[in-house]
Amino acid sequence: MRVAEIKNNKIEVVERETITLGDRLGAIVKVIGCGLCGSDIVKFREHISNEGTVLGHEIVAEIVEVNSNAGFKIGDTIVASHHIPCFKCAYCRGKSYSMCEHFKETNIEPGGFSEYVYLSDEHLHYVTHLKPKNLSNEEVSFYEPLGCCVRAVKRAELSPLSNVLVVGLGTIGLLMAQTLRAFGMTVHACDIIADRINKAQNLGINAFNSKDLEFAHKHIFAHTNNIGVDCVFMTSGADAAIPVALQTVRLGGKILVFSSTPNNTGYLNNDIYYKELTVLGSYSPRPQDLETSLQLLTNGEVIVKNLSTVYPLDKIQEAFDDTISNKIMKAYIKI
Repeated sequence: MRVAEIKNNKIEVVERETITLGDRLGAIVKVIGCGLCGSDIVKFREHISNEGTVLGHEIVAEIVEVNSNAGFKIGDTIVASHHIPCFKCAYCRGKSYSMCEHFKETNIEPGGFSEYVYLSDEHLHYVTHLKPKNLSNEEVSFYEPLGCCVRAVKRAELSPLSNVLVVGLGTIGLLMAQTLRAFGMTVHACDIIADRINKAQNLGINAFNSKDLEFAHKHIFAHTNNIGVDCVFMTSGADAAIPVALQTVRLGGKILVFSSTPNNTGYLNNDIYYKELTVLGSYSPRPQDLETSLQLLTNGEVIVKNLSTVYPLDKIQEAFDDTISNKIMKAYIKI
């Protein structure tokens, strides 16, 4: 089978022996396509993953072998995620599911950028669903990243009609803004790239350019009775986004961090103390969040059509390069 692996600081397509189910519980699936996640970019660019690693986890696939009582059969088209919490450890009891050791250890084999993938029986029971008929393969591949956004919104624990600001309108920012709206929030959003702002506005989001920090402050305060937003969702990976959050959040408000930044800078102790701010992070979804994600996609409450650019597996390095250079919003690798 063909897989795309990290090799000599590139993503290269190589041949490997085709995996089979054997006597294992679970399923072998033929991957139809896999979304390119921002975490894949970070693992590749920052040399976090080892040589030979097959990245990718946002898979849409067809079951070709199965040994499970999870209710799937050969020929089913499914969407799946890659991590499952144990639901029993201290992290899970504390609702920090993505910190669970079992969550981190579970994964699809060998990775989504592969012709065939093994899904364990746990994957089939907890994080795999039949593809809704009204969604295209590209649309349903947003199942896992949207689940991450659902998880973030739930972690923020906001009341309906809360004023929120999404900083950064890449793919995740657009998903986050729509998820917040679906949960009943009053959504504002900003970026410094005109095309992204236009995309958000076309989705009915109150989006503006935040390059001028003073303008961003005035714009938000004008729309929030001179108070500021109840929560800022940081979906930008730029250090320059941090002052935007501090200039727009209300006293006693929240900042939810949903991205890493190059210089790993943070929020000043005295800002947090004197303004009584809550700064919290959100990383990855639990199975219930993924179920909500699929509902939002199926019901059309979150629109993802035309957000992806399709690349064949042979051009996966081009997909990585184009994503890194911001030439495209998001890549979908057709296997």
